Amino acid sequence: MNNKISEKELWEIVGFIKISPTRFETLKTIRSDFYMPSEIAKTTGFRITQVSNALHDLKEKNLVYCMNEEATKGRLYKNTPLGLEVLDIIENNKKS
Repeated sequence: MNNKISEKELWEIVGFIKISPTRFETLKTIRSDFYMPSEIAKTTGFRITQVSNALHDLKEKNLVYCMNEEATKGRLYKNTPLGLEVLDIIENNKKS
């Protein structure tokens, strides 16, 4: 389990992701790679505004980070170790 958060916090985050198909699919699409919001939208079929909102939510929970924050266009997002851990828990029904 991630040392920076408690087990209770981890399960709250898992629920936060599972309740939103947009957040889950965004996290899943990025996986271990990096993507621009437009690429995520194209892959998932969600509107760019939905993806942008999901990325904002995921970033607030420390599940993704922007690799080039200063860019006004072409921002690249990647999952954090916590994001990958949460994705693994959801996809494989694992408790870390």
